[in-house]
Order: sequence, then C-alpha cells, then structure tokens
Amino acid sequence: MCACVALLHFGFLALEMFYWERPIGRRIFRQTPESARSSRVLAANQGLYNGFLAAGLLWGLGRGTDGQAIKLFFLGCVVIAGVFGAATASRRILWVQALPGAIALALVFAA
Repeated sequence: MCACVALLHFGFLALEMFYWERPIGRRIFRQTPESARSSRVLAANQGLYNGFLAAGLLWGLGRGTDGQAIKLFFLGCVVIAGVFGAATASRRILWVQALPGAIALALVFAA
C-alpha cells in the first residue's frame, strides 16, 4: 500500500507540473484555461512537494524493515497534507490523498 501511495504522489507530480494547463489537468482540477495559466507556478511547486513525498516513501521502502520510521514519517506528512487540502481546497483530497495515506500508515504501523 505504501508503494501505491508513492505512485499516487508521482502521478500528482506529473499532473501538477506537466499537465496543469492541458485538458486533462484542467478537467481533473476543475480549472478554466485562465485560472490554470495564472496558477501554473503554484501548481508546479505543489507538484514538486508531492514528488518529495513519493521519493521519501520509496526511500523508506528501499530500506526494508529499517525504513519503517521513514515510511511512518512520510505517510504522516501525506495524511496531514491531505487533511489540510481537504479543509482548504477540495473535499476530494480527503478521499484521493488522505485516505490512502491513512490506510498505508495504519498498515505500516501494524507491521
């Protein structure tokens, strides 16, 4: 599940950094061409942060059982960012980001 969350965040990176102004990015994020154009730098920055979360999760996964603390930290960051995003931007973020992160966090914690 931790790998799935990492893949999700690499997907967010791609959408926010490379597809923000394209039809698929505008549709997913419900943006007009004008709003996408004016917010593209912010979206790219957000995408980069999502990439860092994904990289941290892969780092933890690559360390095997020694990476538990790393995975817990980055999954905690994912959940907090997802809850904040749901509270401030869109409720969908709760289901797309925070819930998978919370499930993975619980599974890693239980292991």
